[in-house]
Amino acid sequence: MLFLSVILAVLIILEVSGTARFALGLIFVLFSPGYALIAALFPARDELDVIERVALSFGLSIAVVPLLGLILNYTPWGIRLYSILLTLLVFTILLFVIAIYRRNKLSVEKRFVVSFNADTIKWSNLSRLDRILSLALAGTIIFTLGGLHYIAAAPKVSAKCTEFYILGPGGEAEGYPHALKTGEEKEVILGIVNHECRPVSYAAEVRMDGYVKARLGPFVLNHGEKKEESVKLSVYEPHENLKVEFLLFKDGESEPYRFLHLLVNENE
Repeated sequence: MLFLSVILAVLIILEVSGTARFALGLIFVLFSPGYALIAALFPARDELDVIERVALSFGLSIAVVPLLGLILNYTPWGIRLYSILLTLLVFTILLFVIAIYRRNKLSVEKRFVVSFNADTIKWSNLSRLDRILSLALAGTIIFTLGGLHYIAAAPKVSAKCTEFYILGPGGEAEGYPHALKTGEEKEVILGIVNHECRPVSYAAEVRMDGYVKARLGPFVLNHGEKKEESVKLSVYEPHENLKVEFLLFKDGESEPYRFLHLLVNENE
């Protein structure tokens, strides 16, 4: 188990992907932490049989890994690939060191060792507890593998939304025209990005003091597509705290889907 964990760490550090890394990752997350804990707690052969050890290893791993992730979330490192890898690696290595130490204190006959004999285990010879554990273990493995397959195969659908923003004339989130003199013309850039996971028809309006000054669209943006348009702002009478509204409409709806505003004055 230690050897497999180190191999996985090397593959991750070298950014090697593929079936081997996926398989080792499953063992590292779903089996190794629980098995290390069981090995440290029960080093003797007669304390638990193989079926109980395997079943408890899966169950404890499913319990321990989220707990370690929760603790890691409140540290400066957060939940990241390398922080999770290092945390689980240190956790399992420490427990395996304890397990090796405790096993070495027992006589050779009493130590638990993994046997690779080819003897067939008959269902009728198993105790009732072993049968229940075997069925629970098989169900857990099938459910886990099925869930992982679904997660890997299902398309990653992000939260549906639309970005709607205003930029200054330089294309940055600064330089907004908060001062606009009578007869002066200034520019802003209106941006729209579609994250709705489908094509969407958009239209935009620019209103000043409640009056429509400009209309954009309608136009259709595909998922992930972006559109930025330059908008000219100008006034022809004295004003104070004039509200400039930017309204975004979706799919021909009469109510605004998103809205932004700026306040402009005659002087700085």
